[in-house]
Amino acid sequence: MRAIIFLIVATVLSACSTTSPQVAMQQDVDQATSIIQRFQEIPEKGIPPAVLKAAKGVAILTVTKGGFIGSARGGSGVVVARLAKGWSGPSSISTGGLGFGFQAGVDVTEFVMILNTPAAVEAFSKQANVTLGGNLSISAGPVGRSAEASVALQSAIYSYSRSQGFFAGVSLEGTVISVKDDYNQAYYGRPVTAQEILSGKAQPPAGARNLLQEMSKY
Repeated sequence: MRAIIFLIVATVLSACSTTSPQVAMQQDVDQATSIIQRFQEIPEKGIPPAVLKAAKGVAILTVTKGGFIGSARGGSGVVVARLAKGWSGPSSISTGGLGFGFQAGVDVTEFVMILNTPAAVEAFSKQANVTLGGNLSISAGPVGRSAEASVALQSAIYSYSRSQGFFAGVSLEGTVISVKDDYNQAYYGRPVTAQEILSGKAQPPAGARNLLQEMSKY
């Protein structure tokens, strides 16, 4: 059973390997737009607008996780940063790792991570991996309209998630986020760093228009 679960996860995560980096990143950008919209469909359970309006950046990921006894997970997405006027273009990111403790099932989860501080955005701008929960504190973010009036900064990153499957147990692994330079290069049509993208020095491709329009609401 354990081998079967890991095979399922590996199959799902390797699906993108048959797609060009440019197409795969466009899919991540489109998915990120849909995720932000879905998170706000039910205001009583959504991300308070005040949280988004105060955000220095937003990372959006779709993560597939599965296991039996142990666990494996992986996913991809994008991060955008607030500029003096508007939002930066998207920078490609991915995550993966192994976990311990009892696990059973396969799960697809959508994550929105609100980057509350310049340091959080800077961490996603570097070429090195970002380890969440270390120097960057992360916690569940406030939810719904009832939290709007009492939103106060509690950590460098707020995490929101929506699950689309079954997963039992508690995972102990940390989350490591990596920059996908090859995806960024393919999407922007030239060698470009995450720092250039998130600082606004790289012009967003036309394919990012819908995402940036959605983010412009905040």
